[in-house]
Formats: sequence, C-alpha cells, structure tokens
Amino acid sequence: MDYREAGVDVAAGQAFVKGIRHLVQSTQRPEVLGQLGGFNGLFQLSSKYREPVLVAGTDGVGTKLKLAHSLNCHHTVGIDLVAMCANDVLTSGAEPLFFLDYLATGQLNPEELTQVVAGISEGCRLANCALLGGETAEMPGFYQPGEYDLAGFCVGVVEKSKLVDSSSVQVGDVAIALASQGVHSNGFSLIRKIVSDQGLNWHDKVKVVELPDTSQKSLGEILLTPTRLYVKPVLEALQAGLEVHGMAHITGGGLPENLPRCLGEAQSIQINPQQWSIPPIFTWIANTGNISTGEMFRTFNMGVGFVLLVPSTHRDQALNWFADHQLAASVIGEVVAGNGELIGLPS
Repeated sequence: MDYREAGVDVAAGQAFVKGIRHLVQSTQRPEVLGQLGGFNGLFQLSSKYREPVLVAGTDGVGTKLKLAHSLNCHHTVGIDLVAMCANDVLTSGAEPLFFLDYLATGQLNPEELTQVVAGISEGCRLANCALLGGETAEMPGFYQPGEYDLAGFCVGVVEKSKLVDSSSVQVGDVAIALASQGVHSNGFSLIRKIVSDQGLNWHDKVKVVELPDTSQKSLGEILLTPTRLYVKPVLEALQAGLEVHGMAHITGGGLPENLPRCLGEAQSIQINPQQWSIPPIFTWIANTGNISTGEMFRTFNMGVGFVLLVPSTHRDQALNWFADHQLAASVIGEVVAGNGELIGLPS
C-alpha cells in the first residue's frame, strides 16, 4: 500500500502547484521576495512608512461553495475569498499587501481548483495585493466527493497617523453607502433552505426584474456574482484627501451588526432605508421565502456593501468621487448620540 492508494496523490499535488504558478506570478508586487514553493512567503515592507501598522483579516466563503459545487462554476468564489478579507483590512485605511489561501478537498481535482486559484488571483489583482502563497490539503474521507473548502487571510499596512478607527467618528458625520453587487457571500444557508423548500433548482431561470438580460439568467448565475472589492476606489479617495472617520464592510449580520462596529462610545446612526436602491434579488428572496424585512436586514447586505463615515462638509466630495469612479454611492444616514444601535431600520 502507498499514499496514493489511501487517497492522497502527491504527484498530482505537485503538478497542480506547478500549473498555477503563472496565476500566482500575475499578482506579484515589487516587495515580494523568493519564489512559490517554499515553506513560507517573504514580503519586504516599503521604507515609505515611518510608523507602519500591520492590519490582518481572515475569512472564508461559507456555504456559497455549495452553489459552486452544484453549478461546476469555481472562479467567482475565489474572488469572494479575497474580497471578504481585503475589504475587512480596508476598513482601517490599510493597503492590502499580500494574501494567502487554504484550500482543502477530499480528492484533488486540478481543473476545478485551478479555476478557484484563477479567481483568487483575479481578486488579488483587483485589490493590488500579492498572492504570496497558500496550502492545498487533500484529505480523503473528510469531505464529500467533489467538495472543497476555502479560507484565506490578508495582511495590509497603514501609516499609524492615518489609521482609521472609531476614535475619529463624530456626531453629525454622514454615512456614505457604496453599492454591493448582490448577495456577496453571506446568508446562503437561508437561501439554500428557501430553494430546497420551494423545490427550486439553481439552474432555474428566474425573473427578478423586468429586464430581458436579467430574466435569462439562472438563479445560480445571479447568486454567484462575486463580492465587490472596494480597495482601489476607497484608497484612492483617501489619497486624494477625502476625510474619512470610520468604515464598515457589510457582511454577515448586515447593517445592524456591522455598521455599529465603526462607531465611538455613546454614538448611534440614524438610517433612512429609502435613500438607496435595494437590488431586486433581495425582494425575490424575501417574497419566495416569506422572510420579514427585519430578518432580511439582519441577514443580508441589502444592496450596501461598504460604508464610510465622513464629515458632513465632505459629503459632496465623497459622492462625486465615487460617481466619477462608476461606483454607486448614496447618503443613508447620520451619526447621532446613542448607545451603538441603528435607528430607523425595520425590526
């Protein structure tokens, strides 16, 4: 008996790493030292930082992977993986520097997993961070046939004097919402239950809006739309002089759980849900699953993927900046005195 008979093909793993080398190299930055295949990744911090603060974030894609498995579409979840981590790092005003992934499967499928790494590489290019390395684990008997799991982490850097945290947030700051691209990577356990209970299929064509192009898409295609990366437009806005006091990445728990995390003590946010357009896919989910509005806001991003808190005097500057960068932005609320809650959202 050998390792291959036990379900682990070492030669296939080596061939897979060799095959994705060009994808990893496409993300490299000048600070990267060494080559893919070592025991670790090396990254030299730029000397432009006087007091560099490293910022780290880690996350996964969750049960959205079930859709990728069912539809045999594995590229977009790689983008999701990077976005979930890099957008978190961005909330401190940090520039993402490098990313590492962990990919685990019961049996190595090079074609599928190359698609995943291609998506991870694209996400890294969109975030301008290097794919510094990763780990591929083949664990027969641990995962169902044809399934894999993803996790990753991102490290960024910010000058200490430019660190964005809740200490700068003031009553009167306005909340600028940046639009999501749809469901992103949260709430899929609920979506999967709705689809199962209603006897639907990911390949079913659904009409979520009265537009021919969208009406021809399958439910799976709509839901696999990847998480939007906000890194480049937000960092460029900061570099252009936009004053930002706080930022929030709207992920699991929606606005109620994530937006208060960037507030200071004795502060709340008054929200006006009428100030932005909720994508039709959320209406479809609510109607099909008979989900209350309050539960929808507690589970999904509802069209808001990222929020910046800026002084009211910078409101127009922020809106104009993101409009010029083809990213829909709207004022959805204002910081008020309170106890950390969001005021105005359906309960």
